Amino acid sequence: MNSIPRNQPHYQVRFDWGIDGANALAPGADILVWVDAIPGGDTDPGIIAHGGALITGSTGSRVALAEWVLARQVELGDRATVAVVAAGGPDGRFAVEDLLAAGAIIDAIADVGIDYISPEAAAAVGAYTGLRNAVGHVLSACVAGQELLASEGRDAVDDARAANDSPGFTILKEFRLPQ
Repeated sequence: MNSIPRNQPHYQVRFDWGIDGANALAPGADILVWVDAIPGGDTDPGIIAHGGALITGSTGSRVALAEWVLARQVELGDRATVAVVAAGGPDGRFAVEDLLAAGAIIDAIADVGIDYISPEAAAAVGAYTGLRNAVGHVLSACVAGQELLASEGRDAVDDARAANDSPGFTILKEFRLPQ
């Protein structure tokens, strides 16, 4: 019996959850985007085994990030493969805020013309487009947002919302052209 690859190899833009998902998608990906709408959990993108670029992004950085990805594709002179990974909650649990932020990023990547996306990535986009106007509310109303409110107060939730809305993104590991 043939094993089915877990890294969505037929698609240019892929989506998965947590460190395990990131490590499954990393092989063959030129760029890995780590999405954690409310950072501070027990996940660390630094432990992902990935040979390409590693960046973090959010809902607010989606346009700048997509333009950066497109520029890397131009440098590559070929299709760039992008793995978008939602950090998820503790122990890999579902985190709606990360799903929406990842969907926003994938949607923006498609808007710049990199749109051969996996069904998993398409589902994340569908979630984002369906809740686009409620992203800020979802961030404060979700389990992680409520936990943050209870442990650190309203200012921490407001800071998380501002960070998620920020247009900046972080390059943890730079893009390298293949030798």
